[in-house]
Amino acid sequence: MLQNFNKIKISLWLAATLLSGFQVSAISQTVDPAATATAAPAAAAAAPASPFTANVTIASQYVSRGFRQTWGKPAIQGGFDYANPNGLFAGTWMSTVSDHFIEGGSVEWDLYGGYTGSAGDLTYTGQIYYYVYPGAEVAFANTKYNYGEAVASLTYKWFNVKYWLTYTPDYFGYNSATLGIGNGQHSRGSGYLDLNGTFDLGSGYSLLLHYGNERVRNFSAYSFQDGKVALSKAFDGGWTVTGAVTKGWNKNGVYDRYTTGVLNSAGVADVSNPLATTLVLSLTKTF
Repeated sequence: MLQNFNKIKISLWLAATLLSGFQVSAISQTVDPAATATAAPAAAAAAPASPFTANVTIASQYVSRGFRQTWGKPAIQGGFDYANPNGLFAGTWMSTVSDHFIEGGSVEWDLYGGYTGSAGDLTYTGQIYYYVYPGAEVAFANTKYNYGEAVASLTYKWFNVKYWLTYTPDYFGYNSATLGIGNGQHSRGSGYLDLNGTFDLGSGYSLLLHYGNERVRNFSAYSFQDGKVALSKAFDGGWTVTGAVTKGWNKNGVYDRYTTGVLNSAGVADVSNPLATTLVLSLTKTF
């Protein structure tokens, strides 16, 4: 896994370096015809912003929906985005993950696209996500972790609400074969309610308050909730430092002794609670 981690790290660095070449640095100058008699130059016109952006993050670990997906280890992450002025957008994002959390996995690769618009203070967005975990599989059930979600989002000033709906047969590989519940059942139609409040504290500081509730269809014992409090500081040059505390919980305790069967140094299956309270520190560079 360390070899894969280093390859991903180098690839993301190279990709981010290449994408930085898309940044528009030149500015065009125009001359007001009325000013030609005095030969006074017109003010330089600002170049249009590039529709391409990129980001690279180094984090103390990767936590998503309350789950520690790198099993307490550091993560390197990065993505590319394209945003058209007409509201259409598309992008991709990657993160390292642990085979202790995703059997046979070392990378999460997200693909997404959608449309966003606004009406006054209200912003609305619709998008499609697809998550790929190359090489990862629940071996005994011959089931991939790959899945897709459709997302509807509304933002009003500081408040945002999203709903993520699973459109693929399974949510994160949850079905009768992998969970040992029922016969031939799948988890299409699972939904995640995602509530967020973002507050500008001034001087580059912002506060995020998050609550999430995942309902796993046909397997309610595996439903869960999560919360997060995050404080970020933005710096010149596209740098952001974030500290966050996350916590997930499940009333049935089915995640308390989670394992994919990977053996620890003592030769027994490594077991942990991936929803435990966690402090995450991260440094992000946006290009």
